Amino acid sequence: MKADRSHRWHHCVRLLAACLLACAMPCALAAECIVPAKPGGGMDASCKLLRRAMQEEGGKQDFKVAYLPGGIGAVAWSSVVSQRRGGPETLVAFSGGSLLSLAQGKYGPADVGDVRWVAGIGIDHGMIAVRSDAPWRNLKQLLEAIRKDPSAVTVGLSGTVGSQDWLKMALLAQQAGFTPRQFRFVALEGGGDSFAALQAGHVQVISGDTSEAAYFMADGKVRILAVLSEQRLPGPLQAIPTAREQGYEVVWPIIRGFYMSPHAPEADYRCWVRYFDRVLADPEFDRQRSIGGLQPFAMTGKPLSDYIAQTVARYRRQSQELGLVR
Repeated sequence: MKADRSHRWHHCVRLLAACLLACAMPCALAAECIVPAKPGGGMDASCKLLRRAMQEEGGKQDFKVAYLPGGIGAVAWSSVVSQRRGGPETLVAFSGGSLLSLAQGKYGPADVGDVRWVAGIGIDHGMIAVRSDAPWRNLKQLLEAIRKDPSAVTVGLSGTVGSQDWLKMALLAQQAGFTPRQFRFVALEGGGDSFAALQAGHVQVISGDTSEAAYFMADGKVRILAVLSEQRLPGPLQAIPTAREQGYEVVWPIIRGFYMSPHAPEADYRCWVRYFDRVLADPEFDRQRSIGGLQPFAMTGKPLSDYIAQTVARYRRQSQELGLVR
């Protein structure tokens, strides 16, 4: 009888341990994070940050980062909504640029309620960068050069007219005394493409995000002329002045996070939300997020869905005022 009680006790302990481990890890047996762009950009960095967080917990060694570029996120969005890709184990990275494209109708007849918004994990910021051997040492010198001869300087950016990278340059152009339509640009597919074009000399300037620039700046390959934040950013970008400091009142924060298929079961969605609630409260995740050039932001589930809806509505109004959508 005593041996039988001992056996039941050990069985209960093992069962409890298994339950605790299951609660600690995401629900799906495998996990995939879709980057709706080519490798090397901010959304790629978001998926890889999540992969590190999972692997440091001792699980998800089979976590897969998949690339599905096209339409600055439109292809991935359509694939998940139509069920061609995605399921309870699949997350898709998004950014403020995704929300701007959604607001401007670049995803077709799409609505914020077409997907399940899981987690916002950090705030990125816009930045303007050049090659480390470029003649411009600050933002004023660059914008003055473009104002004098717009055809002499080519700007690389993700998307085309109306994209967030285009809008950053457009706002700076207005304050520098020339019209947004004057600056010359090349439309590229994501931040990775922009930095590749800069390094190859196909463009002289890029309008992008700080999370994309942190790696290249550390290698001495680029010079960031300005960050588009309220104040200087902590961490590796602390020495970079803001556009405000240089006389240009342009601030551009960018949310980064994940959504999932609307067809995923409610239980799986809730499980991912609980997982992110826990991970986002972990100081180690905060440290890794800072290294990646992101500032603290943590929002999941219903509050995030409401925040996204409000942000898209604001972007739509701003785009209408600029004549970018009807």
